[in-house]
Amino acid sequence: FTEEKLGQAEKTELDAHLENLLSKAECTKLWTEKIMKQTEVLLQPNPNARIEEFVYEKLDRKAPSRMNNPELLGQYMIDAGNEFGPGTAYETQKRIGTADRELIQTSAINFLTPLRNFIEGDYKTITKERKLLQNKRLDLDAAKTRLKKAKVAEARAASEQEVRITQSEFDRQAEITRLLLEGISSTHAHHLRCLNDFVEAQMTYYAQCYQYMLDLQKQLGSFPSTFLSNNNQSSSTPVQSVSSPSVLASASASLPSVSNSIVTSGISELKSSSGNRKARVLYDYDAANSSELSLLADEVITVYSIPGMDSDWLMGERGNQKGKVPITYLELLN
Repeated sequence: FTEEKLGQAEKTELDAHLENLLSKAECTKLWTEKIMKQTEVLLQPNPNARIEEFVYEKLDRKAPSRMNNPELLGQYMIDAGNEFGPGTAYETQKRIGTADRELIQTSAINFLTPLRNFIEGDYKTITKERKLLQNKRLDLDAAKTRLKKAKVAEARAASEQEVRITQSEFDRQAEITRLLLEGISSTHAHHLRCLNDFVEAQMTYYAQCYQYMLDLQKQLGSFPSTFLSNNNQSSSTPVQSVSSPSVLASASASLPSVSNSIVTSGISELKSSSGNRKARVLYDYDAANSSELSLLADEVITVYSIPGMDSDWLMGERGNQKGKVPITYLELLN
């Protein structure tokens, strides 16, 4: 090996197909490691937590269960809501934390574990057989060198026998290595299936989060518009962005009913009468269907109530256009 590096000895080259398989295996191993490590960072951004989990895994012990960041924030919000009064707990953030935990667990089983098994199992076997092939090649080249240097007939005959034996062992090991390397193609197919499982886990997670936030939006929409807009009345950010403080939303149920009656009195009078009022739009709103009216922040429209309409909605008119509009997006004008 040293003489090869110094250019003083000839080297038996592997065939092009085997070299190509070796290159493909190295590339697979490199990118599998990178994707696996970065996925771990994505699922668990805290490096200390990752190190702790690694240590517990090596010790074959179960890591202690701890709340993740969304769950911890959600618990604080629940405690804050309970402090203001029973029945005002804020559950959404904790549900998101639970969904996050389920994403981590599912991804670890269906995505990270198969990738790790390849690195620590299949590729280790390939590496072992590849090193053995390297040793067999060096044995063959050393035998060839001795054959070239042999002067006596007896020594030459012995060297020829050694070359035949080492050549046979090298060919056998090359075949074993080739068969293992050709299995990389099936590894790619397996990793693709694992990737599909990972995508489905993320789809489930984001769908759950979206549904939780939709439910929260409906919950926040039941509160008077003053609580949702008193910090940013001129902002174009809609209520669906959930920019209002969650603790405020939790606590609003415990505020004096006198304030609520003052805020909603204008809308109540409008609903009880057959007249109409001008209203300024607080936030952009995209109509969900043809029965609703899309709104732009700061525009002024005419609103009125019709019998049997849901308490959270009014009819809105803009020129020849009309449709239902949510009252939480409106500010009645005098």
